[in-house]
Amino acid sequence: MDLSKFHVPLSNGSASLPAPTPGLTLKAITLGRGTQNYTCAAGSTAAPVAVGAKADLIDVSPFIPFLPPSQAQTIINILPSYLVSFDLAIIAKAHVPILGKHIFDASGVPVFDLRQKGTLKAKKTANIAAPKTASKGSDGKGDGAVDWLVLGEAPGSVGLKQVYRVETAGGKAPASCGGGPARKIEVQYAAQYWFFG
Repeated sequence: MDLSKFHVPLSNGSASLPAPTPGLTLKAITLGRGTQNYTCAAGSTAAPVAVGAKADLIDVSPFIPFLPPSQAQTIINILPSYLVSFDLAIIAKAHVPILGKHIFDASGVPVFDLRQKGTLKAKKTANIAAPKTASKGSDGKGDGAVDWLVLGEAPGSVGLKQVYRVETAGGKAPASCGGGPARKIEVQYAAQYWFFG
């Protein structure tokens, strides 16, 4: 699939992410669907602490031939705002083309395993807030969309050098743990992930 006509969104309307590193090639566009994960200590009224994420990475390329060429990028860009409302169990049973997985390893390093396309062990290099118009979460309800990110390669990467997380929907933790018992919080989210290598 020729992805050369597609361009990663960089601007949230008031700020922009840096452009992809010169010389890199777009290897895959995926839709991530999963959870952003947080913890709260017992009795804490502070903000929940981010401890990672877990998501399936759905390959966009099989759908591109079915989209009107002049509108394909626009359609792809709005998909996360719909996908965040889809139940994860239904997605798992729908036989959508899962290209890989996004997890955090035991050391807290974000890992993107795209199987035959490579593996990116990543480190954050840039971020901006999601646009104010971004979906706050499932059915438009939630605490907001997580930031847009650029992540570069860390030791152990194979075949992939950079990923952009953009067009985010949901995933932001509540502002406070609320003073309750110690607990883990999983916040549903969706996003585009653009991989370069």
